[in-house]
Amino acid sequence: MGQTAKPLTGTCRCGATAIEVAAEPIMTAACHCHGCQKMSSSAFSLSAMIPAEAFRVVAGEPVKGGLRGPQLDHYFCPHCMTWMFTRVSGFDAFVNVRPTMFDVPRWSRPFIETMTAEKLDWVELPVARSYAGFPPPEDYQGLMEAFAARG
Repeated sequence: MGQTAKPLTGTCRCGATAIEVAAEPIMTAACHCHGCQKMSSSAFSLSAMIPAEAFRVVAGEPVKGGLRGPQLDHYFCPHCMTWMFTRVSGFDAFVNVRPTMFDVPRWSRPFIETMTAEKLDWVELPVARSYAGFPPPEDYQGLMEAFAARG
């Protein structure tokens, strides 16, 4: 997979809130849970997992919306309410950013899909692995290695 010049800035729909990443995703995913379906107004949400130390907010002050703890917090632009990123409790090593905030189309292609027990029956995605829930912790290292090794 080709490298994209860093840092890279992404913005919400109105441009009032901006985030910056200084590293490639460690994995990409689609989540089919009912919550993501409702928040995205779509069949699933997309995530690019960015190393936490390579992520920062560079403009605006995102607000929590959607779920607000204790398992995770969703962050939105306070002006246009674009869902921009998620922090998952206990997984402090990465931040799940909505990859469509950036102009890098390949970051939007999911490598895995999660919560397929809740997916809409017509959805078929070209992913390497599917999980009825979330991947077990012991799978993450192998998934990240497989993601990094793909062309």
